[in-house]
Amino acid sequence: MTAIIPRMDFTRPGSVDPERIIGPLNRFQATTMFGSPALINRVARYGVAKGVKLPSLKRVISAGAPVQPHVLERFSALLPEGAEIFTPYGATEALPVCSIGSREILGETRRVTDAGGGVCVGKPVNGIRLEIIEISDAPIPEWDEALRVPLDLIGEIVVQGPQVTKGYYNRPEADRLAKISDPATGSFFHRMGDLGGKDAAGRIWFCGRKSHRVETGAETLFTIPCEAVFNTHPAVFRSALVGIGVQGQQRPAICIELEKGCRTDRDKIRQELLVIARAHIHTQAIETFLFHPAFPVDIRHNAKIFREKLAVWAARKLK
Repeated sequence: MTAIIPRMDFTRPGSVDPERIIGPLNRFQATTMFGSPALINRVARYGVAKGVKLPSLKRVISAGAPVQPHVLERFSALLPEGAEIFTPYGATEALPVCSIGSREILGETRRVTDAGGGVCVGKPVNGIRLEIIEISDAPIPEWDEALRVPLDLIGEIVVQGPQVTKGYYNRPEADRLAKISDPATGSFFHRMGDLGGKDAAGRIWFCGRKSHRVETGAETLFTIPCEAVFNTHPAVFRSALVGIGVQGQQRPAICIELEKGCRTDRDKIRQELLVIARAHIHTQAIETFLFHPAFPVDIRHNAKIFREKLAVWAARKLK
């Protein structure tokens, strides 16, 4: 297999020159492409604006963070008929775990995502056993079937399979928190640190990191379902749910990064976001919206939002 490495700063995929991607793709007639969601979004925006087509591509893979449906829709406009974008789910400790294609997302699961049902990451790949268990921050020494939650309820994602790492190097405390012994199989489960649910068709719906959940005392809010409903606003590039205060008594707040060049009055946008919040049961407790110039994100994908940093920023803004 021949690989093409574009000339770009790999620590800033969200700032890539789209021509540095489009040019080599078309020149060398590449059939497969991998890119972070931030890179895919940037190339898609440019490509749609310039009428670009990528006729040789058969498949595109994007991972590292959830890919928003409107990004998949934009990039799909550049592809030939029959080509598809795949968004696999996994982690350094377990990869791949699930996969789903853009046709299923845009044709079916998008509606649920936009209404706050989580991001569908597809069904577990062959060889993976995936279970949804009760949410807990405590170690779980041994597997018990009673840990599982019913279908469609949000819990913690745990996985078992040949591609799951056995442990961390010289980090026994991390092993204690992340691994669950399974005497019945002689194996173990890995706790992904992610929250989600499983539907009747066996598909997994990702709802965010366990450490990012917001506990108000009255309810628990999950990042991805809450953020998705606000991301549907045309002025919103992306949003992030954070909790202000101590866990169990947190005040939920939504940080907003607007689309570049947005000139709409922020007070008007805030009022429109309040209307959206009140229209969904799981966001009705959210009344605080803060506008951030550019979210802090990971250096590798430029797509994973550092919600911990945003929470500190939001707490300062609200003092």
